[in-house]
Amino acid sequence: MLSPVTDADGAPFWEYAARGELRVQTCGACAEPRFPPRPCCPHCQSFASEWRLMSGHGRIWSYVVPHPPLLPDYAELAPYNVVVVALADAPRIRLVGNVVAGPGAALNSVPPQLIRIGARVRAVFDGTGLPRWTLERP
Repeated sequence: MLSPVTDADGAPFWEYAARGELRVQTCGACAEPRFPPRPCCPHCQSFASEWRLMSGHGRIWSYVVPHPPLLPDYAELAPYNVVVVALADAPRIRLVGNVVAGPGAALNSVPPQLIRIGARVRAVFDGTGLPRWTLERP
């Protein structure tokens, strides 16, 4: 599998995720959460920031089920889901990931027909440093 490419602004997100924590960069001046991480707040232009712990709950905002042809590293796993999740704690923040049956489960471990827009999900971590999602009511 491919690993995330980090930069100085986004590195803390991946460091927290590797520890099993879902944190989002938040402005230290106006408290507005922002993603992707960046040096300056787009709302108040402050350079102050902190990393706020999120509950890990959200709802599927959108999804797709890719079928071959795909990138070679993913072709054997198809079909699998790719979801966009709106965080419950910060609904304007949307993260891309996969719905899986549980920590460490394969990308294709949840049948595509169980994925629905609006479904409640919870972040799970499996040691890869990538947040994935489980359905709260499969």
